[in-house]
Amino acid sequence: MLSDFFRINLPYGLARNAKGQWMAFNREYKPLGFNTTETLVDARTLKENSRELPLFSLFFGLTNRFIQEITEYDEHAVNRDEQGNINRFWLYNDSTNPMNQPDKDNKYWEIYWKKLEKIARLSVHHNTGW
Repeated sequence: MLSDFFRINLPYGLARNAKGQWMAFNREYKPLGFNTTETLVDARTLKENSRELPLFSLFFGLTNRFIQEITEYDEHAVNRDEQGNINRFWLYNDSTNPMNQPDKDNKYWEIYWKKLEKIARLSVHHNTGW
């Protein structure tokens, strides 16, 4: 179980499903706000046990190039599918986690917030066939 607001409610990364839709996940690879060991949705496998949860969204502009820019072209910060497309990416790692730094007013907060700001500006495509 997660122990603080940051790890439960703020994005650790995003994962793409087979439809090209994205879900933000927390430090346990669960949807944001989930603090459970129960497998509802796991961003590592994208196995959905509950079809009622509207967890995925189609974002205009969330392309491989955009993700590479967000992750500063760090191949360790992305996971690719068999076709080479990014299907999961992380916004920080253990060494760049702003909460792990001894100085709580550290540069990693600014880096993290800038990444979130860029993602937050993306528009959502509303699929009425959901």
